Amino acid sequence: MTETREAFDIAKVRFDGAGLIAAVACDADTGEVLMVAWMNREALEKTLREGVVTYWSRSRGELWTKGLTSGHTQEVTEIRIDCDLDCVLLRVRQRGGACHNGFRSCFYRRIEGGSLVTDREKVFDDESVYKRP
Repeated sequence: MTETREAFDIAKVRFDGAGLIAAVACDADTGEVLMVAWMNREALEKTLREGVVTYWSRSRGELWTKGLTSGHTQEVTEIRIDCDLDCVLLRVRQRGGACHNGFRSCFYRRIEGGSLVTDREKVFDDESVYKRP
């Protein structure tokens, strides 16, 4: 396979009506899906520039650099964008857990029949890290 190169133009990224695109983070070595979040243009630009993932927090309405509070950062090894230019895949080196509930991945449960089954172990104590009431 011969690689081809073309200039990346962030203006061509198809952000939705709220100015966001889906961002899927996966482990750079194993391919395990760690989390799904959102990025606005500023978050994508900052991630491209700094090599550490920044998302847009819809609930807080602000940029959110992964790991700023917890220390559980995501170092970018590669960013891919899909064929429609409306979703990015972030291959990352995850330090600690990606999930705010204390798990390595946000996908720590499976749906089985009418039940949610937790089949992963916590990798950190989320209550102490995030100082929840």
